[in-house]
Amino acid sequence: MDNREPRATADSDRRRLLVVLGVTSVYFVTELVGGYLTGSLALLSDAVHMLTDIAALCLGLLTLWISTRPASSAKTYGYLRAEILGALLNGLFLWLLVVFIWIEAIGRLRNPRPVSGLGVMAVAIVGIGVNAFSAWMTSTDTPGGHKHGMALRAVFVHVISDLVGSVGVLASGALNYFTGWMQADPAVSILIGCLVLYGSWGLVREGVDILMESVPSHIDLDEMRNDLLAVSGTEEVHDLHVWCLTTRQIALSAHAVVAPDADRDRVLAEMCHLLQTKFDIHHLTLQLERDNRREREPEHF
Repeated sequence: MDNREPRATADSDRRRLLVVLGVTSVYFVTELVGGYLTGSLALLSDAVHMLTDIAALCLGLLTLWISTRPASSAKTYGYLRAEILGALLNGLFLWLLVVFIWIEAIGRLRNPRPVSGLGVMAVAIVGIGVNAFSAWMTSTDTPGGHKHGMALRAVFVHVISDLVGSVGVLASGALNYFTGWMQADPAVSILIGCLVLYGSWGLVREGVDILMESVPSHIDLDEMRNDLLAVSGTEEVHDLHVWCLTTRQIALSAHAVVAPDADRDRVLAEMCHLLQTKFDIHHLTLQLERDNRREREPEHF
């Protein structure tokens, strides 16, 4: 893998976020003005929601910039995980937002407030278009089919929650306008909160797994060990660790006991080729041993 690929992918993510930030900011002003003119608390609340998305976009851009800073003697991996921290904070911020929405929704169920349903529907339709565009910008593949980083995927979760929110606002406006049911808005808000929690759970869990240096979900360590043992001249593999530096980069370290008559350079080359081609792991450290030191090492997988 070309070392420039993660940087190029981060640059692509940054450009997408800048476009979405511009579109979101314009719609935020539109919702704010629309909420004031129609007297809709739902639109004003959704405008506040959009403001949190603007903050999430800014956080995503900041963490992408930090993550591209070069490594140093103090931080030998650089700042790659700044992106993970930003995405995790975004996910947790969504959960706090859901709690706020639910508290407000319960209050509105008890004390419904009249709004201009027709105006709400008009602004919501614009919101559906804006959020659909933003979802497309943050979900389409990068050139070369590389996986998006967590910063962009965190924003995608925010945008999807906005899209669902706009649909909900449209539905509540229609119910209010055609049936006079004023509790439609808080009822839909509670449902939207549930969907946001469901959608953001995977993002938060992945962020925690990366920070805990868990084995990536798509890698089977037993299969990897068997493949390494299949390299001619390998007698044992132990102290095997696989973890994510970021969503785009996986690291590995392992100890391998080789036969006394084996060509150590060949064994190392074949193992590296296997790990790079089959498992897409390019940041790896393999320690080859003639004498099995497993008994004198800490107990590991």
